Amino acid sequence: MINLERKKELEKQGYRVIGNHSAVKICSWTKKSLLDKDVCYKQTFYNIKSHQCCQMTPSLYCCNKCLICWRDITQFNKNSLSEIDKTNELDEPKDIIDNCIIKQRELLNGFPGNNNINQKKFKESLNPKYFAISLTGEPFIYPKIDSLLQELKKRNCCSFLVTNGMFPKKIENLSTLPNQLYVSIDAPNKELNKKIDNPSFKDHWSRLNKTLELLSSLKTRTCLRLTLVKNLNMQDTEGYAKLIKKARPKFVEIKSFMSVGYSRYRLEYKDMPLHNEIKEFSRKISMLTDYKIVDEKANSRVVLLMEDDRNRRLNFN
Repeated sequence: MINLERKKELEKQGYRVIGNHSAVKICSWTKKSLLDKDVCYKQTFYNIKSHQCCQMTPSLYCCNKCLICWRDITQFNKNSLSEIDKTNELDEPKDIIDNCIIKQRELLNGFPGNNNINQKKFKESLNPKYFAISLTGEPFIYPKIDSLLQELKKRNCCSFLVTNGMFPKKIENLSTLPNQLYVSIDAPNKELNKKIDNPSFKDHWSRLNKTLELLSSLKTRTCLRLTLVKNLNMQDTEGYAKLIKKARPKFVEIKSFMSVGYSRYRLEYKDMPLHNEIKEFSRKISMLTDYKIVDEKANSRVVLLMEDDRNRRLNFN
């Protein structure tokens, strides 16, 4: 359970803690969209409306302590939710979603006072349609993640779930899949993966590869996200290509590490690749796979690859 001191620290950072282990936070792209200044790359790539997106997590805990994570990884403990579950204090999916919406509205409450706000977008933002299950932690640590996805589907909400791939059996046993399942790939080989992700599981590389083997059989949109750091994991394109060929995802996102949050204590600003470097790396990946560069967003330093660009933007509206 989140203690009072930890909860206060999170709330100072703009989080709103929900129940015993969940949280929501307004994304910077949601704020920019409300001011008509810019949108998240997910809107550029997939037509997901930034102002109607709810960035949340049902698990403030993770089984990895990744160097590139902008969260406070010292607080991660993969056993915390199982301990909460034993005490019957596990948050219910309906309560998590209801309170995410309530807290999101509270966080947005001051925006109408800004004369530059897009009032139409603001009204729409009070009823989020897209849930990015990616705020912090690992969603599959939450024992009722399947029921959470069912509840979102019941409400006609679109779910984007990001996982580190450590729970292939849980993914395989899902009765309801997210609209888009992301798997984070932080390294092209086992040794580098251990160095960057600091996994709790000794069989981390086996777990990740089992998840990748599952992806092509899942009846949903799948995406591999490569987050690159200069002089660390921006190497071995053949290793990454092998993982991509194994997973055969619908999308591959190749993105720069961003020096924000707690990651600044572990890596430096100079470790961020420039967009042209990300694009050049993406070209190399493209040459080694059947995936083609189909889109990019320079200020997010991200490139999108696909095998087939037809029907790229599926309609979630």
